[in-house]
Amino acid sequence: MQPLNRSISNSSNPSRGSAAARAFALGLFIVAAIVVVRFSPVREYLTADHLGRVLDAAGLWAPLAFVFIYAAGVCLFVPGVLLTSLGAGVFGPFRGFLWVMAGAMLGASLSFYIGRTLGRDFAASLIGDRLRKYDDAIERNGFATVLYLRLVYFPFTALNFGMGLTRVRFLDYFWGTLLGIVVGTFIITYFVGTLRDAWLAGDWARLLAWQPLAVLALFVFSFFIPRIVEKVRNRNGGGRD
Repeated sequence: MQPLNRSISNSSNPSRGSAAARAFALGLFIVAAIVVVRFSPVREYLTADHLGRVLDAAGLWAPLAFVFIYAAGVCLFVPGVLLTSLGAGVFGPFRGFLWVMAGAMLGASLSFYIGRTLGRDFAASLIGDRLRKYDDAIERNGFATVLYLRLVYFPFTALNFGMGLTRVRFLDYFWGTLLGIVVGTFIITYFVGTLRDAWLAGDWARLLAWQPLAVLALFVFSFFIPRIVEKVRNRNGGGRD
C-alpha cells in the first residue's frame, strides 16, 4: 500500500502546486497592475487629456482604439469613472455610451477569465465544507448575484476578478454584468456628454432641458433598484440558498 499512497500523493501534489503557482501569478499581476497605474510614471499618460489626444490621432479607428484602451484599463485597475468620462467627452452622450459599454464588457470578460484561469483551482482547493455551499449557491444563482452586486456599485474590477474565482457560469456573469451596469453607465455618459455638448455650443441652458432632468431622476431611482431586485429574488425563493 505504501507505493500506491506515494503515487497518489505524487499525482496530486503537482496539480495543487500548479494551481498555487497560477494563483501566485494572479496576485503578482494584480499587485503589478496597481503599482504601475498608481505609482509609476505610466500614470502621467492615463489622463483624459493624453488619452484624448491618442484617440484624436486614431482618426476613424478611434472607437475601436477606445474599446481596447477601456478593456485594458479595466484589467489594470484604472478607475472606471475616468475611462467612462473620457468616452463621453470624446464621442458624446450616445455614441460614448455604446463604446463605453463595449469596452467595459470586454474588460469585464477578460479580467473574469484571468481570474478564472489563474485563480479558480487554487481557490477551490481552499474551500471547505462550510464555504462550499456558498460557492454552489453562486453557481445556481449566478445571474441574480452578479446583477445585485453590480447594482449596488460593488468595485467593478475587483468583482470581475473575484467572480472568476467562484463557480458562477460565464453567461450568468456576462448578462448580470451587462444589465447591472447599463443604467449607471448611461447616467455618467449622458451627463458628461451633455456637459461637453453644452460647453462646445456655449449653450448652458440645455442642461435645464427635460432630458437631463429625466436622467437625474433615473439616477435617484437607481439607488432603489437593488432593493427591488432583492425583494423579487426573495419572493422567488432565491434568498434561501
